[in-house]
Amino acid sequence: MSPEYPAVASMPSSGRPSADRSRSPVRAANWRLVHRKNMRMDVTASAPNLADAEEFIEAVRASRPLHHPWIDPPGTPERFAAYLDRAAAPDQASYLIRHRSCGGLVGYVNISNIVRGAFQSGYLGYAAFAAHAGRGLMTEGLRAVIASAFGDLGLHRLEANIQPANHPSISLVRRLGFEKEGFSPRYLLIDGDWRDHERWALRSETWSHP
Repeated sequence: MSPEYPAVASMPSSGRPSADRSRSPVRAANWRLVHRKNMRMDVTASAPNLADAEEFIEAVRASRPLHHPWIDPPGTPERFAAYLDRAAAPDQASYLIRHRSCGGLVGYVNISNIVRGAFQSGYLGYAAFAAHAGRGLMTEGLRAVIASAFGDLGLHRLEANIQPANHPSISLVRRLGFEKEGFSPRYLLIDGDWRDHERWALRSETWSHP
């Protein structure tokens, strides 16, 4: 696993308040805004699409030692197509992070199960790819996505659920300002096992974007 930013699993939808689908969280204007925010950074962020499939799947397969046992990203054409379907849902915002210089995939970020109304919250999931790991690029990408979540999307809170032994990822969310809120035993089924997770959250009023 990368010493800086291993993967955080995407969040499940069961057992949470239902999403208000009357508002679409991300559209083309938001992708352009994220791109502009990254102009002084080494990364860009954009919506995933079908043209990304081959490169994404190759990156997942090359990054299996990095991701195991923390996450199982979509590594087949069928699973990537299902990922695109989820990314198009009005309660999800998905981003591909790319290196500005070479254009290669750095990783991906999802804000899933966005709930509006009095909650205004979403679940943060992400994974870095091995080819660009250990260079701080995924950290930059996450900063841009968080800024968009609290700006463009108008969210009040983001929650990341992380396995307790995933120390690099815990260190990452700490650096980004997340606070530990609790512990969820046997929270997610990953690689055939129900795994414990810690709940880390960040609120808009405590977020400081450099």
